[in-house]
Amino acid sequence: MAGVPHQPQNPLQTVIPATKVEVSLSCRNLLDMDVFSKSDPMAVMFVQATASTEYREYGRTETIWNTLNPDFVKKFTIDYFFEESQKLMFKVYDIDSQSADLSKHDFLGQVTCTLGEIVGAPGSKIEKPLTSGPAKKCGSIILSAEELSSCKDAVTLQFRATKLDKKDFFGKSDPFLLFYRCNEDGSWTTCHKTEVIKNTLNPQWKHFTIPVRTFCNADYDRTIKVECYDWNRDGGHDLIGVFTTNLRQLTSGPAGSQTFDVIHPKKKAKKKKYKHSGMVTLQYAKVEQQYSFLDYVRGGTQMNFTVAIDFTASNGQPTQPTSLHYINPYGMNQYATALSAVGEIIQDYDSDKLFPAFGFGARTPPGYVVSHCFPLNGQPGNPYCFGVAGIMEAYQWTLRQVQLFGPTNFSPVINHVARLASQSREGGEYFVLLIVTDGVITDFEQTKEAIVNAATLPLSIIIVGVGNDDFEAMEILDGDEVRLSYRGRQAERDIVQFVPFRDYVDRQGNQVLSQARLAKDVLAEVPDQLLSYMKKHGIKPGAPPPAYMGPSGSSAPTAPSAPAGPGTTNIV
Repeated sequence: MAGVPHQPQNPLQTVIPATKVEVSLSCRNLLDMDVFSKSDPMAVMFVQATASTEYREYGRTETIWNTLNPDFVKKFTIDYFFEESQKLMFKVYDIDSQSADLSKHDFLGQVTCTLGEIVGAPGSKIEKPLTSGPAKKCGSIILSAEELSSCKDAVTLQFRATKLDKKDFFGKSDPFLLFYRCNEDGSWTTCHKTEVIKNTLNPQWKHFTIPVRTFCNADYDRTIKVECYDWNRDGGHDLIGVFTTNLRQLTSGPAGSQTFDVIHPKKKAKKKKYKHSGMVTLQYAKVEQQYSFLDYVRGGTQMNFTVAIDFTASNGQPTQPTSLHYINPYGMNQYATALSAVGEIIQDYDSDKLFPAFGFGARTPPGYVVSHCFPLNGQPGNPYCFGVAGIMEAYQWTLRQVQLFGPTNFSPVINHVARLASQSREGGEYFVLLIVTDGVITDFEQTKEAIVNAATLPLSIIIVGVGNDDFEAMEILDGDEVRLSYRGRQAERDIVQFVPFRDYVDRQGNQVLSQARLAKDVLAEVPDQLLSYMKKHGIKPGAPPPAYMGPSGSSAPTAPSAPAGPGTTNIV
């Protein structure tokens, strides 16, 4: 990677942020871009790079379906520097597909401002009109900022309800809960939404865990408002009722001892004998310290990176420019770009920089029998490559040794890495498998079984789809919407992240930016996946080592020696 020119800085100024703030977003009166329903908005926050006019994507909210007045639950946490002009841009889109490419969605408008403008406004809240959209009036965006405490606790809660009002004409109700925290100016910020439970007046919602600073900014006495709604497909959800509480109250008594009357304000005002519209009972409450990804890295957890590359014939002959495996002397192909983008980042968290690298779907020498898990460096007893450069060298060497064939089987290499992960369940190692492929999986059912089994292990799987094939099956493996299951057994965790490479091709041909965007998205879920494994198994981070004090007579650690690399050893 090209180095960034050194900019002299005053370490007392731009290095240490004044504080961390949480930016919340809402929109009002957005344009309606859908014919048979309302828009499905999502907001994207961009931050202007230092000493540049370029804005870089910082994060995206969730998509809220069928509404022109969304209150986004997803927040953006950002360092606030009093002495800097931190320029922000917010763009709002109507989401039309699952594509990560923003150009494939309807643009609804944008706003630019500074973080200081939000923080310095009355109540740290501003409302600005959206501009540059497809109409003169595009609606508005409401931005608010609140300083976050340094509290690292998280609270796990579970609620059930009884005797809720019946809201549906042909059924009962489809209830969900919406939680708000009270701001210092008396306004409310959405902080959590439960799942919808269909056709019941006595729902029991799933446990959910939320950082205490997100729930109430670590103020146990801050008022929490809970609204109970009946879900409607058209987005016009019907209010069942409201109650208020705070975290101190929620954590003060035994489970099941706290029941709240759900009050509908209009019904209470109209009916003298009105009691409530149902009752919500707290089933479970527990506050625990929430460890971060960095806590585990500092405590010694190593990230073990493994690569698996698709060598099936559908990629095309590597000697032809149309092949996805074509070695272009003037730039990297899609396989090499994906390997480099992910590997360059994750290698920083692996102390020995030795990465197992495998191929699948090719005929391998000497017998040229099809193999679905063969080492790229030709050394079955030592499949390790030194650093990303070693992987790239082994990849190009393998292209000259094997015959591209088929079918496209994922399960052998997933099971291979899972066996390694099963030997390290105590938190000292976490495994990341990168699969780069061009097409439809042949052993789809076996792959589902392998992933469901692997979800109990310290393992994450990243799949990058190259080329223009149909990747519908990959979306099923990526359990963001529906948790993956096999023969009725659901995966313990969501461990798969899939992205199509075609969504990350920079239109200006800037390969560095393409790599950066790809790496950001494919690796974004890994920290949370690691944390979910550690929490599920009750593993706490180790104690961080003493701070490095500089040379004091002892020699500095030396880099490990590289493996032999590609040689004359036959591939088996």
